[in-house]
Amino acid sequence: MLEVKQISVAVEGKEILHDVNMTIKSGETHVLFGPNGSGKSTLIMSIMGFPRYQVTKGSIIFEGKDITKLPIDERARLGIGISFQRPPVVRGVKTHDMLAASLGGRGNEQNISQLAEEADLADFLDREINYGFSGGEIKRSEMMQLLAQRPELSLLDEPESGVDLVNIALIGELMNKLLEKDCPIRKRKCMGLIITHTGHILDYVNARTGYVMLDGRIVCEADPHEILATIKEKGYQECAKCVI
Repeated sequence: MLEVKQISVAVEGKEILHDVNMTIKSGETHVLFGPNGSGKSTLIMSIMGFPRYQVTKGSIIFEGKDITKLPIDERARLGIGISFQRPPVVRGVKTHDMLAASLGGRGNEQNISQLAEEADLADFLDREINYGFSGGEIKRSEMMQLLAQRPELSLLDEPESGVDLVNIALIGELMNKLLEKDCPIRKRKCMGLIITHTGHILDYVNARTGYVMLDGRIVCEADPHEILATIKEKGYQECAKCVI
């Protein structure tokens, strides 16, 4: 279980998140909506433990352990993984070597080849990470690395951003595998928090709970498809009415 308890977060002295609460149980997938600049990415960066994001109030509990002050590497070892909205290029490191490192003791050439085939990246293993990749190839590479890591909690920042329809479908397949959607919910061990601006990913990945974030606050919690329908019809200004 992930529990975000009343956290406030500051970046370079400016408070971005205000008293945010969220609970994701094992096997559940949740979705966070919000306009650009509302604080969505700040939330997942804070959960992951990036030092630029300072939790000034509240706590983050993962599997019963307070991780609020833990560094990124310890959170990753506990089972938290992240895919970025704009993943970096890593020169000098081959995609093959990153997969081998992510697999750890579970890695062999057959495992690496299988993951690359599933992500349609078999021809990219000897290339430097994300260097010269298209938007869809970068996002598939991110999913492939997460599948190798097998985190219990996956933080997915706008997986459909900059991706065409064919790639979204494949990314959706990889996400469903990552989140164990082929298993009954009680048997799943993996949790997911998906940030989306457009909601397109919901055509491919089912989610249990949706939230709306405005100005660093969660102002709504409901069925994600109902939230998306409201946003499409009336915009985020309709969600803002709940705050008034």
